[in-house]
Amino acid sequence: MIKAHLKDEALLDDIQNVPKDRSRFHCWWLGQSGFLLQWQGEHLLFDPYLSDSLTEKYRSTDKPHVRMTERVIAPERLDFVRIVTSSHNHTDHFDPDTLRPLLAVNRDLELIVPEANREIAAARLEVDPSRLRGLDAGQSVRVADFEIAAVPAAHEFLDQDDAGRHPYLGYVVRFGNWTVYHSGDTIWYDGMEALLGAWSIDLAILPINGRGPERRVQGNLWGREAAMLAKDLGVGTVIPCHYEMFEFNTATTEVFVQKCEEYGQTYCCLRAGERWTSSTGPVSGGGE
Repeated sequence: MIKAHLKDEALLDDIQNVPKDRSRFHCWWLGQSGFLLQWQGEHLLFDPYLSDSLTEKYRSTDKPHVRMTERVIAPERLDFVRIVTSSHNHTDHFDPDTLRPLLAVNRDLELIVPEANREIAAARLEVDPSRLRGLDAGQSVRVADFEIAAVPAAHEFLDQDDAGRHPYLGYVVRFGNWTVYHSGDTIWYDGMEALLGAWSIDLAILPINGRGPERRVQGNLWGREAAMLAKDLGVGTVIPCHYEMFEFNTATTEVFVQKCEEYGQTYCCLRAGERWTSSTGPVSGGGE
């Protein structure tokens, strides 16, 4: 099993003791597509998966979800989180075994989900739908100092429900002078650059595990595509994700790194539990 860079008490110590000023922000990779964003002491969680629910669910099936990287933290330890976003209803992006403990220890937590999924998400959590805040592509909400805008994601296709709502989203988060884009699960789609180019993105978080029937997964960007998208959008730094969680659904960062360096795109490859800081973050080849 891959060891975390930091976990448990060491990770909490790192989170609690970073500088809390307006001039920079911090981002920790928690595994898969899960990231913890911190600015001025406020915390936002993207797509946390902090349990072994999928490993247990598929243990005796023909599609075992064998965990590759150790868990960095139990969700109930994160009792300081203000916002959680879920990009879609797949369990590695919307995990009741992670979200219930987070709700229990954060009474004022804002849990943001695609409006298309809000009813089923509430049922899975066994809460009233009013407990969740639903967004559709093109909508935004301000919580504390964070403005969160929903954008479409194409998990193979730009799916919409009967009401025209998108069940797969990405989120653009603006705070202070900073802008962060978490794509959720997506491939490239027509109009993506024009849509996202409306923002000046400082940090983009993109999947690199790819797609295809031989991988038994729905569509995501390949590493080369993530590097190219980041370059086309002119993002400050790109961080790859959605790998090294399950043995059947992973990738290496080799091609992603190669292409970023070829394109002159600043990037950073984190280890689980590792922090990136906007002014001085970990350096990986072409990183800051």
